[in-house]
Amino acid sequence: MAFKQYPIQTVTLDRMIGGGQAIGTLESGQKAMVWNGLPGETVEFEITKKKSHFVEGVVTNVLTASKERVEPIDAGSYLSTSPWQMMTFEAEQHYKAALIEEAFELHDIVLPEAIEIYTDGKTTNYRNKVEFSWYSDTDASTGVETLDLAFFRRGSKGKITLDSFSLLPDSMMTLALEIRDLLHSKGISARSLKTLLIRCDQEGNCVWQLYTKAHTTKFITKNEASKLTAQGGEVIYSDPRSPASRITKRMSAYGDIVLSDAILDVPFRYATEGFFQVNIPVYEQALKDMREWVEDKPVVDLYSGVGTIGLTIGGTHVTLVEVNEDAVREMRQNITTLGREGTATAVLAPSEKALDYITSDACIIIDPPRAGLHADVVAKLLEAGPSRIIYLSCNPATQARDVALLAEGYGVRAHKGYNFFPRTPHIEHLVILDKK
Repeated sequence: MAFKQYPIQTVTLDRMIGGGQAIGTLESGQKAMVWNGLPGETVEFEITKKKSHFVEGVVTNVLTASKERVEPIDAGSYLSTSPWQMMTFEAEQHYKAALIEEAFELHDIVLPEAIEIYTDGKTTNYRNKVEFSWYSDTDASTGVETLDLAFFRRGSKGKITLDSFSLLPDSMMTLALEIRDLLHSKGISARSLKTLLIRCDQEGNCVWQLYTKAHTTKFITKNEASKLTAQGGEVIYSDPRSPASRITKRMSAYGDIVLSDAILDVPFRYATEGFFQVNIPVYEQALKDMREWVEDKPVVDLYSGVGTIGLTIGGTHVTLVEVNEDAVREMRQNITTLGREGTATAVLAPSEKALDYITSDACIIIDPPRAGLHADVVAKLLEAGPSRIIYLSCNPATQARDVALLAEGYGVRAHKGYNFFPRTPHIEHLVILDKK
């Protein structure tokens, strides 16, 4: 089915918005939210989505360029992966601080200090996790079917092929290309594949997961896997009826498929497909800052993952609540390995179903997903009234909403931003809330 084509539009852009786009106003009065644009620029853009009051699109031509614009490293693919590569890093830091301030001002919250965005200055090779899609075509000169690593094109259902990605360590990209070439040599096309997930630890050791649409172990054999530059990997059948790369059946596993990393000198194990921080050095700084605010009392760590907050800064009496079974399995293994059975308790439950752990005599640490806190968690915090809440968020918009809801009982004592994901619009923000 052919997609509707819209005419190219021209707009002058005013500011950056929370989603990562720049916004301007068309002559019709509609707002235009576009990728690849910067405030002050006049641009031409292709519309990718049209609604009654706004349009979305991607800049195709910059008529008047901002002084903040630079040439992206990944010129062919950056809009799909790291769309802020086209601005200076100083501009990125500025816009992230401004977006945090704007998110809180929308809820009439004035943060008590100027917003600082911590960065270690590393803008490439920092990601320890990536998930590639696949793309195949027929080579016109040879008639042979190609096989390429790919990302989805922003604003459409098309794909962009690539053989480099500047945010990844070299070991991860090397492994991805090895797997691509191996599969291509066996005549395997993208039609039978879903995704390729690769993770590495801080030492550069990699683990891979190949998600396939076919219920077979023939994609990668034991002998072939042993020749890859990885400590281990898996072939996983994922039901093709679901677009997501979910594990339907683990078909085969080779080598050591569990990764380990130390965070603030505390060792952690984590599954390849599980949640773990993407930028560990910056995360460690956030933990050090959070540790300064942890009270000398029992700690409750909600949305705890494999325990990287509670088991590093949570003190000698910590309860860790997590809904993901795989994460809790690894968390319990971490507790055992650390000899913390008597001082750390893992609870398998959604935080909104573990409200009894939120008490007045506990210090509460929360690091929720992008959706923010469940309404029942907010209500319980207000009811129980713990003296301090330490709130780390990957979405300042929902964090500001939650802080506004908690404002009847709590005030902002301190706050700080963190650039966990350089060259992207994503922001982490820490807020310390003390009971009024």
